[in-house]
Amino acid sequence: MSHAVVVGVDGSAQSAAAAEWAAYQAYRNGRALRLVHVGAQPEFSVEAADPAELLPRPVLALRDQIVTVLPGLKVSCEHVPGSPADALVAAGEREGLLVLGSRGIGGLAGLLLGSVALRVAAHAACPVVLVGTGTDGQGGVNGDVVVGVDSSRPCAELLAFAFERAAERGAVLRALESREFPTGRYVTAAPVDPPEITSALAAAAQVRLQDTLAPWRKKFPEVRVEAEVTGWPAGKALVEASRSASLVVVGRRSPRIRSAAPGLGAVAHAVLHHTHGPVAVVPHD
Repeated sequence: MSHAVVVGVDGSAQSAAAAEWAAYQAYRNGRALRLVHVGAQPEFSVEAADPAELLPRPVLALRDQIVTVLPGLKVSCEHVPGSPADALVAAGEREGLLVLGSRGIGGLAGLLLGSVALRVAAHAACPVVLVGTGTDGQGGVNGDVVVGVDSSRPCAELLAFAFERAAERGAVLRALESREFPTGRYVTAAPVDPPEITSALAAAAQVRLQDTLAPWRKKFPEVRVEAEVTGWPAGKALVEASRSASLVVVGRRSPRIRSAAPGLGAVAHAVLHHTHGPVAVVPHD
């Protein structure tokens, strides 16, 4: 893929962490890195000959640091006037991958829990990755890639993104599916205790999950996959898994009706608000 990896920057520590994650992502994929600073057009520099005059010094320092650490990486840096959410969504639509800090200052304040991040994650046509300051060095390569799966409605875009990230990192892919198993008494023709029925239902769910992952195992034979069916709610299971993950991948279903407004589901909301590491929100049909 030749598109650049786009990252929103504002001079904060959080956006610097996002830029580091994005830089190593771009470097691993042989793509360029595009740093985008969004905000009002400074009056004193409307006619600036040098675009760098529109950028805060911390943003320029961040660009220079990335170029020093990854000298082979092509890096561009620009100021874009306008609404942060709208400008970032537009940039992501052009490029194909958008990375944001979990919390920022100025125009990107409170990203993880604020309206800007939620709007971008809900509206962007490309995957959006939210990164916090706790991410380890090298762009978060230590730990598993975790993906939430629904084997009753498997999503090709979601699984492709998760397997690709695991392959490029050499990481284990943990596929988690949440299933609620009844705990009450069952009326059956045979004398079967409830625990045995619950165990059989869990085993059947595990088989369905393995069948869902089978084509992707063949496509990515280098990726070691761990499949798990849990009785926990999906959001809780993914948040807990994020403690040791390099990336958690969740889906966002696109509206089937063009006039309908995009939105994040309950699981994505829970993970974004409580995660312990980077989260990728992948739009899909």
